[in-house]
Amino acid sequence: MSVLRALIRLPTCHLGVRHDSADLIEEIVFLPRENPVETAHDPLGRLFIEQIENYLMDPAWTITLPLAPRGTVFQQRVWQAIRSIPPGQIRHYGELAKDLVSAPRAIGQACGANPFPLITPCHRVMAKTGPGGFAHAREGWLLETKRWLLQHESTLSK
Repeated sequence: MSVLRALIRLPTCHLGVRHDSADLIEEIVFLPRENPVETAHDPLGRLFIEQIENYLMDPAWTITLPLAPRGTVFQQRVWQAIRSIPPGQIRHYGELAKDLVSAPRAIGQACGANPFPLITPCHRVMAKTGPGGFAHAREGWLLETKRWLLQHESTLSK
């Protein structure tokens, strides 16, 4: 795995990016706020910061970055379906499971394995009974981040 190349501050955490020498993003990660924010020193890191800043100013912004291929065939199908959920809207794990002829738990596992949060907006997928999990967490700062992202995008549906 490549090193962390850039970090940007979100209200609940930091968002970091790892990329390889081929200039493909390998992973976008949520990190606790204790991590220092570093300026990106390479073009792809700067592009990442620019794209996230645009999203923070405009939740309808489509983040476009060069991504390394990741995931199983099933995960890729789930992530593609999730990318079709517009900002300001949500879907339930069960709805996606029905559409993809799968099980809600499998959809949740694919969400948890998502290497590109915000680009593949798993925060827009919820349980019928509440927010569900986020990045394999069911409480704490990661779930607060999911709530913040949904609130950030909720202005679009009003």
